[in-house]
Amino acid sequence: MLLCPSMMCADFDRLGDEVDELCAAGADILHLDVMDGHFVPNFGLGLGDAVAICRRSTLPCDAHLMTERPDEVAELFIAAGVSIVYVHPEVASAVNSTLQRIERLGARPGIAVDPGVSFSTVEPMLSVVDYVLVMTVNPGFAGQRYLDYVTPKLFQLVEAKDKYGYKVVIDGACSPDVVVRAARLGVDGAVLGTSSLFGRSEPYATIIKSLHASCVDGTPDTSVARTSRDSLLNM
Repeated sequence: MLLCPSMMCADFDRLGDEVDELCAAGADILHLDVMDGHFVPNFGLGLGDAVAICRRSTLPCDAHLMTERPDEVAELFIAAGVSIVYVHPEVASAVNSTLQRIERLGARPGIAVDPGVSFSTVEPMLSVVDYVLVMTVNPGFAGQRYLDYVTPKLFQLVEAKDKYGYKVVIDGACSPDVVVRAARLGVDGAVLGTSSLFGRSEPYATIIKSLHASCVDGTPDTSVARTSRDSLLNM
């Protein structure tokens, strides 16, 4: 299970130390939430933040572009050093072309699937992505509650990943229980925010080591998911 700390939740008074500690703690990818105040009613990390984090990190970084024109800014974040770029297909002017351009620029292309976007809407894009970021909350803010109605779509995307060749990552309300249950479903990664990692009394290394061990112990069990997929992640 890829564990991807959301840098939006980090302590920016000590950002360099936060990056060092997360890299040393056993995280897999640093997740950068980029928001323009238009696609979502909030502002997140900017290009300068991405440059600083990527320069400091010994881990790969991704950029989740919650912006109205991701095709215009993807190149900037790739130049900043990110290895994976997620775009929201509903706002990309020609999403498959944007994804192919991301790949040509040397990054892994991904799509971010909002709670209200169906599997059938994104299926035509699945053959050209390496990652699918399934939003289990509405994008834009930390600290939200897991949306149960996303689980059937999550199951569909997990079932299709071997056919199309991508990894599934969940983002939003990723508590330890949700992360472990998602691993059992066959999800490949989870973005960690305030529900499991940041603002806790335990060191990052303790939390991440425990989550990795719990996910390894939980063998993926899609037969269980088929009989109870609507409730498997019901918190």
